Amino acid sequence: MSSGKRLRPFLVLKTSELFGVEKERALRVAASIEMVHAYSLVHDDLPSMDNDELRRGKPTTHKKFNEAVAILTGDSLLTLSFEILSDTLTHSDANIRCELILELAKAAGALGMVGGQMMDLQAENKNLNIGVVTRIQRLKTGALISFACISGAILGRAEKKDRFALQAYAHDIGLAFQIKDDLLDVTGKKKNLGKAVKKDKKAGKKNFVSILGKERAKKQAELLANQALKHLKSFDSKADILREVARFIVERKK
Repeated sequence: MSSGKRLRPFLVLKTSELFGVEKERALRVAASIEMVHAYSLVHDDLPSMDNDELRRGKPTTHKKFNEAVAILTGDSLLTLSFEILSDTLTHSDANIRCELILELAKAAGALGMVGGQMMDLQAENKNLNIGVVTRIQRLKTGALISFACISGAILGRAEKKDRFALQAYAHDIGLAFQIKDDLLDVTGKKKNLGKAVKKDKKAGKKNFVSILGKERAKKQAELLANQALKHLKSFDSKADILREVARFIVERKK
């Protein structure tokens, strides 16, 4: 219950509203994806990974408790997320539940977030180009954001065109989100962000800012945010809050 943007669960709730999904069902999927996100942060902070001491302005889990507790905390959150998705309270249709489980498993696993994390670890002290950095971040950050956006469509049995539109929207805001993160890592302050800064530089990792420079990176984030808005055209005013999310992502201070 610590502070945090709660972006991924927010996206689940708001995309679900587009298709008239019952709020209780959407909340369960929202909680599930936030558990996966929280688990990834707990494990990311471990000494064998990013070795961070601060997260959301508080000591990281392994610092407050110990490494064993942090590992088991992450394991518990990950498995609990799938327990929630498999419950009939999440949806009465077993096919819908199975699709949610499958899509989250792909987004969180070797073909998604974990795969991106592995590539990120291997990227230390290597001269990567923008294409490789983009692929890493599409997996590491973008995969869960994509699931958050399409989960509402899955719950609401949406048409394929609507699902594709939300996938395209998620792709653009996911990259914009990571570019903004890279900018904040360079320009932000530890006190405001609640976590360590200049981490990529210290780890010898290339990111959008180190490759593009601050001004070009900022323009690219803006371009992606504006592009994301175009994918929401078919939803009319019902998607106004999602349009605001795209603006929030590039204008946020932490």
